[in-house]
Amino acid sequence: MSELLVTPTREAGLTQAESFLGRAGRDYAKSRNYDFGADRRGNVSVMSPWLRHRLVLEEELLESVLARHAFSSAQKFIEEVFWRAYFKGWLEQHSRVWSDYRACMKSGVEQLDANAELHDAFKRAIEGKTGIDCFDFWARELTDTGYLHNHARMWFASIWVFTLRLPWQLGADFFLRHLLDGDPASNTLSWRWVSGLHTVGKTYLARASNIEKYTEGRFNPEGQLASTAPALTEEQTYSAEPLLEAVNLPDDQPFGLLITEDDCAPEIDLLPRPPAAIMGLTATPTRSPMPVAAHACEFAAGAVGDALARANQAFGVASKLVGHDEWEARVIEWANANNISVVATPYAPVGPVRDLLSAAGDKLNEQGIELRYLRRGYDDLCWPHATRGYFKLKKKIPAILKQLGLSQQ
Repeated sequence: MSELLVTPTREAGLTQAESFLGRAGRDYAKSRNYDFGADRRGNVSVMSPWLRHRLVLEEELLESVLARHAFSSAQKFIEEVFWRAYFKGWLEQHSRVWSDYRACMKSGVEQLDANAELHDAFKRAIEGKTGIDCFDFWARELTDTGYLHNHARMWFASIWVFTLRLPWQLGADFFLRHLLDGDPASNTLSWRWVSGLHTVGKTYLARASNIEKYTEGRFNPEGQLASTAPALTEEQTYSAEPLLEAVNLPDDQPFGLLITEDDCAPEIDLLPRPPAAIMGLTATPTRSPMPVAAHACEFAAGAVGDALARANQAFGVASKLVGHDEWEARVIEWANANNISVVATPYAPVGPVRDLLSAAGDKLNEQGIELRYLRRGYDDLCWPHATRGYFKLKKKIPAILKQLGLSQQ
């Protein structure tokens, strides 16, 4: 894997995008499903770490793609970008899926401690010692690099659930703890989709022939994989919840800017005027009740640090970075020191950052500090169409691009 991939800066993300976008048309559509290995990633964009932390914005990437390709030739890549919006919007309107997953993870860790057989099977899986060559390779690749090709993620999840018969939540957590692009929505819902929970009854079965074809013969686990994938079931049903209303900032009141790992480009098309002070918050260690990989924590911290530096330059305001521990007290101290009663933050979708902010809301309010979430227009356009399956949003892509002012040639 190239050094560029693990550089958590906006500049690195834009450089990576520029190097790939010429291949984002029909070449991408033909070759995107192939996992050639960590040293041959030219068939995919590898943009997910920067997009997840919004060091590079989806709208920017779409604009750059459409400047080089007609919509018809780059449609598959464009649709992949919109999948991120779909997952975020869907989880935003079904937040109990996330809270139930978090509760299951807490009990799952307790089960690992109490059940020696489960613990041993789990340990073999995450250490890449199952005897299934492709799965073991991907387990080590993930823990070593913080990245997996999307097709490998699907195969891995399917083998985890249907061949190894391990709880899907533990697999989703394994990904979330190690992926540089560990995204609560995309990760949780993708694992649920493979398992037959997201699109109820529809599962994804990893097949040896498919793996052999799309790894160019690097792997062929013939006879080692489950031959059927019976859908998992759950007692809970999840009805759609209304989206939180977007808010604006007071016209003339000074405010502080809180930058989190969910949006590291606040200086771009978000604020109506400069903030009076800036603070950065990282929440990566709270992704899991188990230890989160150092490279994931370092990437997120680096992304927020890069955002703070750019915001400082853009607005001429001093900034500082804090961790997740007791950050409410630090925010209160920071706000009081700067005579701020309003703290604005780029909208935090359902996930660890949102959990921290929600838990702190009452404490901040008690100190007369109001927290306001500023949502991007891109999300406002996409999320209302993410109530059911992806197809509803997919049909709206041309209209959304037009509303964003992006030419489709």
